[in-house]
Amino acid sequence: MDTKEPLQKLLDYLASDMELCNRLIMDRMQSSVDLVSQLAAHLIVAGGKRLRPLLTLASARLCGYEQLSQGSMPRHVRLATSIEFLHTSTLLHDDVVDESKLRRGADSANVVFGNAASVLGGDFLFARAFQIMTEDGSLDVMRVISQACATIAEGELLQMTTQNDLSTSIARYYEVIYGKTAALFAASCRVGAIVADSTVKDEEALENYGLNLGMAFQLVDDALDYSAKQEELGKTVGDDFREGKITYPILIAYQKADAEEKKFWERVIESCDQTDQDLEHALSLINKHQALEETLKEAMSFANKACDAIRHFPEGELHSLFEEIARYTVTRHF
Repeated sequence: MDTKEPLQKLLDYLASDMELCNRLIMDRMQSSVDLVSQLAAHLIVAGGKRLRPLLTLASARLCGYEQLSQGSMPRHVRLATSIEFLHTSTLLHDDVVDESKLRRGADSANVVFGNAASVLGGDFLFARAFQIMTEDGSLDVMRVISQACATIAEGELLQMTTQNDLSTSIARYYEVIYGKTAALFAASCRVGAIVADSTVKDEEALENYGLNLGMAFQLVDDALDYSAKQEELGKTVGDDFREGKITYPILIAYQKADAEEKKFWERVIESCDQTDQDLEHALSLINKHQALEETLKEAMSFANKACDAIRHFPEGELHSLFEEIARYTVTRHF
């Protein structure tokens, strides 16, 4: 019986592709400016799930992609590298905006190098990503990824407008997480189909898979901020609470709250008037109203939609791994 987690199984399945991708990541993050290389290395070499580039590689293979020429770096590997640089760029910027202290269990880049260097390092990786895309030369790829980048920026700005606002609707919250997370998941998958010269039907199916997977992924992230152990999560637990971020568990707990509980949420989230004991009380209210269970139930609904989106692809090991990844996203602890 195979006891490996689905993510590891996908990594094993795509081992040769990921080896090339990691090699290209190391090569293209180099710069004549030492600080740039150090900054990029701090986050990229630290690892992470590499889920977004994996989705590009896997989507290309699901659509039957085969390298046509020998001796050059395959297109799907180059574009997976570009996706990873874009993602890493957003992490560097996010940690500055959120004043985060930890990333993947280590000091965040803004703590080590300062805010200015982190922002500029993120800009470098963003530019490097578009250099790689330009070298690839596909206008379809550029269109999909550039739209995703615009959507990511909109999502982050929309999150700023909803911060500390308990009147935020579930629909508006979904707009936020689509922008900040799901859009890049969707683009990662669609790019794989484009590289494989697949049909528009396949492109749209994989885009929908990525979108729903990304929605599930962010819902689980929002739940983990109130349930995970810090050493497992790799970042400080309770950051969303301290920043007054409006996430699904908070919205559910507030909707179900009685008058006294509503006053508590309004004080700690809207007014950001918090004491050292407030996080513990917030957790008790979240548990009382089963807000985490509802969040994970909603995440599973999106995971099921992701699986439904790719039903028309032929059955096989890789197709099964896509389904396993979707459901694993909901059960993960980090």
